[in-house]
Amino acid sequence: MSARDDALTRAEIEPERYELFAGPSYRFEIPRRDFLKTVGAGLVVVLLLRDDEALALQESGRRGGGRGGSLPPDVAAWLHVGADGTITVHTGKAEVGQDIRTSLSQAVADEIRAPIESIRMVMGDTALVPYDMGTFGSRTTPSMSSYLRSVAAAAREAMIDLAAARLEADRAGLVAENGRVADAKTNRSLGYGEITRGEKIVKTIEDAPDATAPENWTIAGKPARKVNGRAIVTGAEPFVADVKRDGLLVGKILRPPVAGAALVSADTSGVAAMPGVTVVRDGDFVGVAAPDEPLAEKAILTIRAEWKTESGADSRGLFEWLKKNADDSRGRGGFGGSSRREEGSVEKGLAEADLRFENAYTVATIAHVPLEPRAAVAEWEGEKLTVWTGTQRPFGVRSELSSAFSIPDESVRVILPATGSGYGGKHTGEAAIEAARLARAAKKPVRVAWTRAEEFAFAYFRPAALIEVKCGVKKDGTITAWEYVNWNSGSSAIETPYDVANASVRFQPTKNPVRQGSYRALAATANHFARETQMNEMARAIGADPYDFRMKNTRDARLTGVLAAAAERFGWTSRKDGDGRGSGLACGFDKGGYVATCAEVEVDKSSGRLRVVRAVTAFECGAIVNPAHLESQVEGGVIMGLGGALFEAVEFESGRILNASLSGYRVPRFSDVPRLETVLVERKDIPSAGAGETPIVAIAPAIGDAVFAAAGVRLRSMPLAPRGVEIPKAEKPGEGG
Repeated sequence: MSARDDALTRAEIEPERYELFAGPSYRFEIPRRDFLKTVGAGLVVVLLLRDDEALALQESGRRGGGRGGSLPPDVAAWLHVGADGTITVHTGKAEVGQDIRTSLSQAVADEIRAPIESIRMVMGDTALVPYDMGTFGSRTTPSMSSYLRSVAAAAREAMIDLAAARLEADRAGLVAENGRVADAKTNRSLGYGEITRGEKIVKTIEDAPDATAPENWTIAGKPARKVNGRAIVTGAEPFVADVKRDGLLVGKILRPPVAGAALVSADTSGVAAMPGVTVVRDGDFVGVAAPDEPLAEKAILTIRAEWKTESGADSRGLFEWLKKNADDSRGRGGFGGSSRREEGSVEKGLAEADLRFENAYTVATIAHVPLEPRAAVAEWEGEKLTVWTGTQRPFGVRSELSSAFSIPDESVRVILPATGSGYGGKHTGEAAIEAARLARAAKKPVRVAWTRAEEFAFAYFRPAALIEVKCGVKKDGTITAWEYVNWNSGSSAIETPYDVANASVRFQPTKNPVRQGSYRALAATANHFARETQMNEMARAIGADPYDFRMKNTRDARLTGVLAAAAERFGWTSRKDGDGRGSGLACGFDKGGYVATCAEVEVDKSSGRLRVVRAVTAFECGAIVNPAHLESQVEGGVIMGLGGALFEAVEFESGRILNASLSGYRVPRFSDVPRLETVLVERKDIPSAGAGETPIVAIAPAIGDAVFAAAGVRLRSMPLAPRGVEIPKAEKPGEGG
């Protein structure tokens, strides 16, 4: 599917992106008080969206709290070829460690026929780039890469047109390569920078030339080093912490004991007497700005406040609470409500089954734990606000700022320095708003950097899930019935890829016991864990091999392709299970990518200690842009998935986070990482899909089945073994049927 045909699909935002539909973090009582920026000589190529694409972007922006863009809605991308031959590309996408700066540079270099070193990416600066919804959903490669290829192809053709006139040559005999246009007959050539002769030429296009087919790529499709790798390893790449402004102050915020608590009173008299300290009380917002960190910390500790909190659910009884608190109110606006698909009769299918199962699966609330907690620097110049912050949605943050301060979008500029990871957790602009409010009061630039404890306690979490499955299977391996209900977490990848005539699949939203929102792969992790674990249980109950069982029950060639590739590399048919050692597998699909993982584990029968020894993951996402980059994405997803699979879980009581530190919240360590092997299955006949999310979804169910093979214990809760496998509670194969 092309980026243009996919415009409306891109505009659909998955229901579990709860944070995009929450109310504003703050409301302040402050009175309300070109398109193309000036560029140097050279060629400017602007790619326009069709009407339906522009409408889709506008609608998606409104759903996300305002379009957040003063730029014309019909611009997809633009590119500038400078007089020195530098090719500057403008995109609203954000680099948050996933290295799209390199993969997008490869796409442009490949299409415009220039060295990758000549490409300069301008990313996420709302004053310089076209509007973009944000960097999420594995959409950069299938959508933005296609747009940039289109604008680069148009620029290449424009360069050939101009060169033909300059050289007085037959256009048909000209070739663009390595940043030059050459005439094969005369051996004359002009560099891209020479072709414009210092003129400023603007070309606007709607229907760009066809992009180069993957089999003809010369720069894309091959491993490429990070284009800014040297700056990263030498520390020259600036993060928010590196932003320097004259008179920069340090900001600290008075946090409530529980997220969402209402401020009853605050005594700031002690702070008012501190020289150089500005204190702000605005609604429930209380903060200070000071010349340095120690003074800011001292000032915030001086404030005496009283908060009103409401009792809520505890993590111990969370799943019962979810089922008792169904909530369909979010569906009233046409988004985020319950969904249900019925096919055939589940009752009839269960009656036909030789074995029947009824199981509940639970998935804990977990935290993002980004390397860099939220941070922002804000500076006002009159009614103009500039904010430097790490976010996946710069235009969304711009809208939040304009709303909070009742100023036009055009008066707000959001600039993205390097960002220390996001994982779906940096879609909102809390730190940006806090820094801006303090800067407004102090009349100086202010930096607000959340502590690790604040990041744990006040950011949003991956939603917990209760998933109930009722199903039936015949002894010959035919699945006769499939009833599936996901409570709370979401509908991403909720549909089964397996053949079943009688099915009921439902997503039921619930009230939110804690703040929750996007996380890498969204609800696809929970839905794959439940579905793939149930598939493994059915297979083993009828005495079938889990691999053969899947092959029998799906006709999806892409799914069977990755499954076969993973099994072959793993040596599935020669595995040896039992006596504390076991192997398991799982597979799935989401966002255009297909994945299969085989895992081998060891379980100490005396202590129950679980160790993942080896993980083989096969991944297919169409045509591969950068194999080295893709392999890193797959391995990173698997390692991150280990945390949620084995031990990550947020503990809370009435909204208060109990393990808000890395000493209390376990993330994967070097010692946890098994031997990792990645098989990249390339399909050049299929458009490239994103790879940032799907590789994470199969590791947990694969580990769970390996534990069953090793110790006979069927685990139905994530994390699987936070304190080790409880061997005495082992179930017999097929129990529950």
